[in-house]
Amino acid sequence: MSDRPKLTIAYSTLPNRVHLIVFPVRRADREILVLVQNPKETSYVLEERSAKLVELRNIGVAKSRNVALERASGEYLLFGDDDILFNETGISEAIQYLEQNPDCSIILAQARDDSGALRKDYFKEIKSLRLTNSARAATYELIVRVDAIRSKGINFDEDFGAGATNYLGDEYIFITDALRAGLKGVHLPTVIATHPTESSASKWGTPEDLDARRKIFTRVFGWRAPIFRAGFLLKTKNANPGLLNSLRFIFKP
Repeated sequence: MSDRPKLTIAYSTLPNRVHLIVFPVRRADREILVLVQNPKETSYVLEERSAKLVELRNIGVAKSRNVALERASGEYLLFGDDDILFNETGISEAIQYLEQNPDCSIILAQARDDSGALRKDYFKEIKSLRLTNSARAATYELIVRVDAIRSKGINFDEDFGAGATNYLGDEYIFITDALRAGLKGVHLPTVIATHPTESSASKWGTPEDLDARRKIFTRVFGWRAPIFRAGFLLKTKNANPGLLNSLRFIFKP
């Protein structure tokens, strides 16, 4: 019988936020990694003795996620942040699906906000992941099959995500890279996490925000990016950024 953990949960955090992590109940088939982005070598205390500490000398959540992919011992990997509370029932359902569907390498599950409401308009049934239906992915919704991801050399693009100039899109790019490498995944209608209501939407429409989103479409779709940028503007529920900003968003190289 293998001693390999069934699941690794990898938390990405900063020295002054380590104490905020709410760890799940200890289990023999679990591995807990805590990846602390600590370039200034700030002192802190990790009180959870069962967790494995990994210190990073750089900043950027995508860098942290890539170290998690490298260090994880589990068959499956779940990504967490210091403000995430995981749902054990949902995790068990996701793992059961992966066990029963060995051709599935990525699950994009669901999360609630701190009021108990679903954070998005999720699919109500299982759907295959596609380039056109996974752009709103959040890292804490992802569970991946570690060996499959490693076998294809898939990593998070470190030019995107929190801590990078292009502060979002790392999850979507990760999924699209995996799909293009031949891996399969699904939207699974099960709640695996609670995450506080985010305020990042307040950045919508600023030059920095539109520039970051524009680059995501370029990274994923190449020369076809203007078509998908236009489609995004037509479908988004965010306020219209204005004619000039919209044209720049669609057509700027």
